[in-house]
Amino acid sequence: MTPLSQFVRSAVRPGVRALSAVPKPAATKSDSNHPNGYSFELNETQLEFRDIARKFVQEEVIPKAAEYDRTMEYPWEIVKKAWSLGLMNGHIPEHCGGLNLSVFDGCLIAEEVAYGCSGIMTALEGSGLAQAPVILAGNKEQQKKYLGRLLEEPLVAAYCVTEPGAGSDVNGVRMRAEKKGDEYILNGQKMWITNGGVANWYFVLARTNPDPKAPANKAFTGFIVERDTPGLTPGRKVSKFWGEEGDTWRFWLIMFMPPQEINMGQRCSDTRGITFEDVRVPKENVLLQEGQGFKIAMGAFDKTRPPVASGATGLAQRCLDEATKYALERKTFGVPIVSHQAVAFMLADMAIGIETARLAWMRAAWEVDQGRKNTYYASIAKAHAGDVANKCAADAVQIFGGNGFNSEYPVEKLMRDAKIYQIYEGTAQIQRLIVSRAIIDKALGK
Repeated sequence: MTPLSQFVRSAVRPGVRALSAVPKPAATKSDSNHPNGYSFELNETQLEFRDIARKFVQEEVIPKAAEYDRTMEYPWEIVKKAWSLGLMNGHIPEHCGGLNLSVFDGCLIAEEVAYGCSGIMTALEGSGLAQAPVILAGNKEQQKKYLGRLLEEPLVAAYCVTEPGAGSDVNGVRMRAEKKGDEYILNGQKMWITNGGVANWYFVLARTNPDPKAPANKAFTGFIVERDTPGLTPGRKVSKFWGEEGDTWRFWLIMFMPPQEINMGQRCSDTRGITFEDVRVPKENVLLQEGQGFKIAMGAFDKTRPPVASGATGLAQRCLDEATKYALERKTFGVPIVSHQAVAFMLADMAIGIETARLAWMRAAWEVDQGRKNTYYASIAKAHAGDVANKCAADAVQIFGGNGFNSEYPVEKLMRDAKIYQIYEGTAQIQRLIVSRAIIDKALGK
């Protein structure tokens, strides 16, 4: 164990546990002693966690991000180090041995990690998405078994809802779960599953009511499924034909003879399809009860969309920092390009977007940490931060000019990585649909 890891476990974690016992969030809280009644100050433990995450990103993530992007390897080395430092699995309850961090605290870490590489952040947060249904709806035995396992060694989990014909329309999920005795038999296919090929266990949403007219809040059931269950087969991301991890010639084979699935960005995130063929799941692995799966699956997003928004904010901040540095160094017409108002205003617009995106995820995280429903704020944060990340990435490439179009410079990767923030965990359009419905319902007094 490294000295830094020892410091985290001996100093930071006890402090976080002590704070978690207090029934209010530790940051962005209403403060009657403050002259304005509101404070955005972080406490000492949060500052320590942020600084540890920042140091980790500078030393471990940024130097290796480009290589992981080229090889498309899952970043196990970095995941293991993040696990040892307590930078993942932070939301797991104390009775399972976890830190019971607030959503706000997790967002602080996510923004720092995404600053270094949003693909690596997704690898870490994808496991958090799978944990959320178990934290929300799992019984003590399920939580201890499956959440506790993630604390014993560096393992990850996966959230399996999306299908080839069901993305934004979750009610279109066709995977069937048929009850036979004390088991459920699962058949179907999932698609675009983060951590799909590396997960130790999965949260799976399946249809238990065969009636196509059954309402969503009664038609689906949530299951915990072990990775080694017979009949469960992850799709291929990089075939064995392209060699084993570490083979020196593997990169060139991938470049000239591509494997089946290559994503535009966040390439080190393990994203693939999963087939379920007569997969037997014991009834003990049902979350809550039959028919409650839709509510559980959707409820998880209230806790996970703020970290996604904070990740998008971290990527946008990286774009601004890289663009500012380049604009100060690059000269045209005898002066640094930052002296040209056209460039300076682009930087200003990037900063405006980043600051408002950060405020949006802070509000969304704060609301849910207060024990209030935050769906409205979470959707605003996710939509806005995703759009800001894409705008900042495009502007950063523009400031870099021709160099920005080349993979030798970091903004090319940032632009590819940014796009998914407008797609996964609910598209930008779905977020606007959620927000607009909330506005209309409020106006109608619902």
